[in-house]
Amino acid sequence: MTAATTPKGERRRAALVEAAAKLLVEGGFDAVRHRAVAERAGLPLASTTYYFDSLEELVTAAVEHHSNAELETGRRRLEELATRNRGVQATVELVLEMLLGPETDDPEADAEAVLLRYERLVATGRRPYLRPLMRTLSAQLNELLTEIFARSGTPVSEADLERLVALVDGAVVNALIAVDPAPRAAASRMLQNALDGT
Repeated sequence: MTAATTPKGERRRAALVEAAAKLLVEGGFDAVRHRAVAERAGLPLASTTYYFDSLEELVTAAVEHHSNAELETGRRRLEELATRNRGVQATVELVLEMLLGPETDDPEADAEAVLLRYERLVATGRRPYLRPLMRTLSAQLNELLTEIFARSGTPVSEADLERLVALVDGAVVNALIAVDPAPRAAASRMLQNALDGT
């Protein structure tokens, strides 16, 4: 048994991954550096290279950790949706939570979080080492979104889902370009109109 597979080693590795995931969400890929991750985790700098062969491996673990946490939250919210309100608005809110992240009470902070999320998504495309993971995560997200629509009484085909996600992405990017303080609201309007058939 190596130190990395002992309970203490597993806890330290998990702490580094969680710290890296938080830095990724707060500041994008440039924020994930060995020193910053170690400091956030409260561990020695050498621990990042002890538990991870490269910064790429640490970043990959952080992306996977954060994405899996979001997918799990979405699955829990889907169960709530199945037992509560199945209206269009509830569907729109859950879909946007999955695509844009959880909404915050502060509109300015929420817009900043959405911007950071899209910057992160674009930056992911520039990192070939993340492509296999992103394909897997994208497939899982699409499965969850398809289930959300199905349980909401609005089943969608693969092509419909692709169109609706593109509609949300377009609304968000347009709002961000226009320095719209509420990109989530713009996406919500577009998605609501599409689901209402207007």
